[in-house]
Amino acid sequence: MTRKTTPSTDLTVAVLAGDGIGPEITAATRKVLSVAAAKFGFGIGYNELPAGFAALKAHGTTFPQDTLAKAAEADGILLGPVSHNDYPPREKGGINPSGALRIGLDLYANIRPAHTRPGLLSMSGKRIDLVIVRENTEGFYSDRSMYLGPGEFMPTPDIALSVRKVTREASLRIAETAFALARTRRKKVTAVHKANVLRISDGLFLECVRKVARDFQDVEYEERLVDAMAAYLVRDPSEFDVVVTTNMFGDILSDQASEIAGGLGLAASLNAGTDHAMAQAQHGSAPDIAGKDLANPVSLIASGAMLLNWIGMRKDDQRLVAAAAAIDLAIDTVLANPDTRTRDLGGQLGTGAFSDRIAEVIQV
Repeated sequence: MTRKTTPSTDLTVAVLAGDGIGPEITAATRKVLSVAAAKFGFGIGYNELPAGFAALKAHGTTFPQDTLAKAAEADGILLGPVSHNDYPPREKGGINPSGALRIGLDLYANIRPAHTRPGLLSMSGKRIDLVIVRENTEGFYSDRSMYLGPGEFMPTPDIALSVRKVTREASLRIAETAFALARTRRKKVTAVHKANVLRISDGLFLECVRKVARDFQDVEYEERLVDAMAAYLVRDPSEFDVVVTTNMFGDILSDQASEIAGGLGLAASLNAGTDHAMAQAQHGSAPDIAGKDLANPVSLIASGAMLLNWIGMRKDDQRLVAAAAAIDLAIDTVLANPDTRTRDLGGQLGTGAFSDRIAEVIQV
């Protein structure tokens, strides 16, 4: 039910627009979030924070020190895509804002749904509706495996080594997140691993997931090797519900699942911890189309809806939960009509016109 009260600033969202198409799709997402907020009787205040190349030019670093502190003060965070592969070395100010926020705010769960939208077939022609729950703070990622210094190093010019960190604490809590989510869906969890080779590290991960599984007797549990899982996703993704795995495996499989479902431009992503959450598009910054009104903003808009839902559930505020559902329904409605899609999906609408159309549907 729509509230008739005058909206006030009920929550604050820290906004890091990012690089490339980031400012365009961030603006589109803010527009949609604000319209949904007004529809359901609450307000959103936005706090723009420096990050990316614009911050490097103004502050000498892509992630100023106070950006993290100010982001932590907000109810949620909206992060546009960043071109971190093109940043200078860390000692020259090149810091990946995404990694810095995930580590600094302990956003340990990267939740990435992949589902077919109305009117858009999956690559396999079969229905896909799954969520990959990816551990977000450790693993093979070099900025998340060492307390001091990167997790990659070269003892000689001809040898490169990488450290992988898997902890009991992180494995238990990501497993608990996955099983709790499965209880709200089709009650099935698939753990993905490579314990036949990585016997110690993935062995510890599986040990923890199995322990949590014993506390969720109402949830079906299975295990798949990561290479076999990649094949299963192509053959029949409809058999999976919630997939839980370590950082790098989850990164790869979530991109694959989202592409099968319709493309990364439609793929939402939420980085969530105990006290903070961050909406983030699953795709990159696409600098080749930046400023041309060509970017598909669905990924970040849908991620923004996930953020509203997370805040709403945490605050027990059904206005936010309803707004999130309205945004997702509006996305489905607009995408169902080929004429109101963005050009990457065969339509004619640009970034701004597409987000305007979603806003119009929400307001009806």
